[in-house]
Amino acid sequence: METLTITLPDGSHHSVKKGSTFAALAQELSIKPHPVAARVDDELVDLESPIIKNADVSFVDLTSDEGLKIYRHSASHIMAQAVKELYPDAKITIGPSIEDGFYYDFDYEGTFTPDDLAKIENKMKEIIAQNLNFTRIAISREDAISFFTKKNEPYKVQLIEELPEEETVSIYQQDTFADLCRGPHLPSTGKVKAFKLTSSAGAYWRGDERNKMLQRIYGTAFPDKKALKQHLNRIEEAKKRDHRKLAKTLDLFSIYEEAGAGLVIYHPKGALLRRILEDFEIKQHLKRGYQLVKGPQILKLDLWEKSGHLENYKDNMYFTEVEGKQYGLKPMNCLAHMLIYKSGLRSYHDLPIRYFELGTVNRHEKSGVLHGLARVREFTQDDAHILCTPAQLHEEISAIIDFVKDVMAVFDFDFEIELSTRPEKSIGTDQDWDRATDALRSALDAHNFSYDINEGDGAFYGPKIDFKLKDCLKRSWQCATIQCDFVLPERFDLTYIGSDGDKHRPVMLHRVILGSIERFLGVLVEHYAGAFPAWLAPVQAKILTITDAVNDFAHDVYNKLSENSIRCELDARNESLGLKIREAQLQKIPYMLVVGKNEVENLGVAPRLRTGENLGFMSIDDFIVTIKDTCKEELHGLTF
Repeated sequence: METLTITLPDGSHHSVKKGSTFAALAQELSIKPHPVAARVDDELVDLESPIIKNADVSFVDLTSDEGLKIYRHSASHIMAQAVKELYPDAKITIGPSIEDGFYYDFDYEGTFTPDDLAKIENKMKEIIAQNLNFTRIAISREDAISFFTKKNEPYKVQLIEELPEEETVSIYQQDTFADLCRGPHLPSTGKVKAFKLTSSAGAYWRGDERNKMLQRIYGTAFPDKKALKQHLNRIEEAKKRDHRKLAKTLDLFSIYEEAGAGLVIYHPKGALLRRILEDFEIKQHLKRGYQLVKGPQILKLDLWEKSGHLENYKDNMYFTEVEGKQYGLKPMNCLAHMLIYKSGLRSYHDLPIRYFELGTVNRHEKSGVLHGLARVREFTQDDAHILCTPAQLHEEISAIIDFVKDVMAVFDFDFEIELSTRPEKSIGTDQDWDRATDALRSALDAHNFSYDINEGDGAFYGPKIDFKLKDCLKRSWQCATIQCDFVLPERFDLTYIGSDGDKHRPVMLHRVILGSIERFLGVLVEHYAGAFPAWLAPVQAKILTITDAVNDFAHDVYNKLSENSIRCELDARNESLGLKIREAQLQKIPYMLVVGKNEVENLGVAPRLRTGENLGFMSIDDFIVTIKDTCKEELHGLTF
């Protein structure tokens, strides 16, 4: 029998018999912990796949991100089998793994209730107990169409019909259930040890609201029950922290259907919270050499056509007509910034120029994806555009990266980084894209950051760096972005006079630090569970009177705090102190200042933290110093 050579990541070579499996090789090599798949020359395959060539081989561990995706995708197939056995009329569509879980969409006349989910879970447990093998079958496109046609699975047929005629199709089967799938999968259903179906919802086929509404079931799966329990606890904590729920308790904002879906109306405390964040942003930008600018909400359609937005972003834009001329509401701020640049002659001595705008934009998001502050149709970006020479590009990108690091430290956010490359729908030359991508990669490498490559997810005019924040529950949020653009300066004929006296083309960096102010506020509400740090809290201190006899002194305290720029409220109602404290705690106000007879006699206050800790009696001046020192510490050295 022919012998093949397998090379492992450590460079060692191993001889194996042709046709033996990767599972056997893993067992022979005592690979620990036990793998769920093999990578063969950068292609993922099932462990039970035969070894048919000399190759570089590595094994995918269950605890890795890749391994968990395989594990959860296998769980989604088990769920689909359970649904088909319980509800034979349901048609299967797609069932991918997602972050922390999986889902599967079904064409089913009805909705899946909590009782249905419990039945499906029990059926899944039966399937897992049977330890059914996941078997891969490779067939031709025509045979696959015939196979799923006989099974009366029209969505699978539609997916296969879109493949090239010469395509070989892979099907995964466990018992009588079969699904169109690229794989790989776990060796058998019994390998799934812990799972939970979490919810159901409606979802359009392929995310298009013009298509039929399907029924989606969400679930999650982990290698063991302990990890599953920890995850479910995080889900429950996330529900408590839901910014839409806390917004009502804290009286921050509302979204009224009668006003329009995806449009936010800020209440006084929400508007103040937003203003504090925006003022912080403005000061940080001014310190770093940015110039404040502001563009209009609408621009003539010709400009959007020139920029490429009309061709590449039209479905996300709103349009209007003024005096017979067509205008587009801005979905981005870059066009006005380029027009400001063109308003005068620029020299290389002037560069870099950094324009900054808290720019409100409008984007036509589909109603199905709107979600509180996280996804809205009108929002404000801390948007900046930097025009620089090619030689200045590395330094400017590096400075933005440092800016992101400094700001995220204030909010105690860690982050992960992705470098997104050219999408299929794009403008510009290959050379432009290569130069822009290399510039972003070079700056990341200089900072010694590890980062993932997100193929094909760049903006239509340039590649980008995305910073994905990790909140206190380890959830990921997209916020800061740096985009490198050689294309729009060309389209808008932006130039500067170089040292040689000739005209040259600048490079433009599009970037945000927080991203959408709305989304970032939603993230902050959930990250802090509404208990904002003192520097950011819309109400930093609340004065609570014990009796009406101390009201005059309480007003004096209020006035002195306000004069010293402490945001405060006075609760002088004729209610019990216990009630006032409980209400202030629900509002998550950092400091409660109890004022009674002792405080009046000694001209001071008795601060109490929202955690319940009493700081003891202190003078009003000492309290002012205390709260200002706290704010200074919370800002991690940034001045505000």
